[in-house]
Amino acid sequence: MNHKMQSDTAADDEIDLSQLLETIWQGRLTIVLSSALCGAVALAVALSLPSEFTARSSVMPPQQQSSGLAAALGSLGALAGVAGASGLKNPNDLYVGILKSQNVSDSLIKRFELKARYEVNTFVDARSALAAAADIQSAKSGLIEIAVKDTDPVFAAKLANAYVDELKRVNQSMAVTDAAKRRLFFEKQLQDVRADLNVAESRLEQFQKKSGLILPEGQVSGLLKAVAELKAMIAAKEVQLTTMRSFATDKNADVVRVQGELTALRAQLQQLSAAGGDEAGLMPGAAKLPEKGLGYIRALREVKYQEALLEIMAKQYELARMEEARDSSLIQVLDVATPPDRKSGPKRSMIVLAGLMVGTMLGTALVFIRRWRQGGFA
Repeated sequence: MNHKMQSDTAADDEIDLSQLLETIWQGRLTIVLSSALCGAVALAVALSLPSEFTARSSVMPPQQQSSGLAAALGSLGALAGVAGASGLKNPNDLYVGILKSQNVSDSLIKRFELKARYEVNTFVDARSALAAAADIQSAKSGLIEIAVKDTDPVFAAKLANAYVDELKRVNQSMAVTDAAKRRLFFEKQLQDVRADLNVAESRLEQFQKKSGLILPEGQVSGLLKAVAELKAMIAAKEVQLTTMRSFATDKNADVVRVQGELTALRAQLQQLSAAGGDEAGLMPGAAKLPEKGLGYIRALREVKYQEALLEIMAKQYELARMEEARDSSLIQVLDVATPPDRKSGPKRSMIVLAGLMVGTMLGTALVFIRRWRQGGFA
């Protein structure tokens, strides 16, 4: 008995497909009118939207080329560890970040007066509108693709190419590559050494004018040159060790090697200095030289030391500068943006189709609601 009642209830709850089709057929006029109305609205909206054009540009970011510099520095025997510094893991992400930065956005907003073009009053709104118009991505091919949408095809091409110009500008003004970082480092060191050399030469000149003492070259000059070269090599190794410790631990094989070389150089200097005395070990009987002679030795030794150090730093700076020149020229524009001759949007046919679909669904829903109010599908 209970099973029969449950079967009857289930049968009552089921809706016959033929009744649904009959209801839709009876309300076909409502569905057609609803579809036509929504389609007409969608068509009006689609026609009112301005045409959009997309200009595209692609660039190849700089690639790391530090192997040549590392070999050259290795032949010099000083500061070679600086050239072995690890490069950027993914340079494309860095350059995409630069293109999307506030620095670049504000420069483009001022350059093209985008606040007036996008009809906004603040830089924040202008940046948002610019970000919506520009699509910057790092492609799987390794290129950086820039796509800019605008109602004016000529303006879209200009804006896309302006992104490339801004990338070059920022790349030249910021140390974004290892070569540029090395160049800035050695440039600062070279300036400091030149300043120290000028001071040392001035002191030597003043001492000579004051004392009128000029010592012959001979053995003293040879020993002075050896001491100056050793001290210059020690200073260079100390700079190299400091640089390597910025990205490696004391247990690193290269750090241990450079530390050993530095210890050996200090031992050689210790031997030449005769138990640590700066003057006593320079030549036999140096401690008995007159005070003016010792002053001359000190001044001349400082000049030769700064000259040797300047020569080393100048070589490092020239190598880093040449590699930076190679890196900075590697921002290659593969595709220059040109005014597109075909619009990219809006998709008016898709808008109208979506309107027809919405109208059909609304009309069908109205038909079913009306049938339900009239007593349902019983």
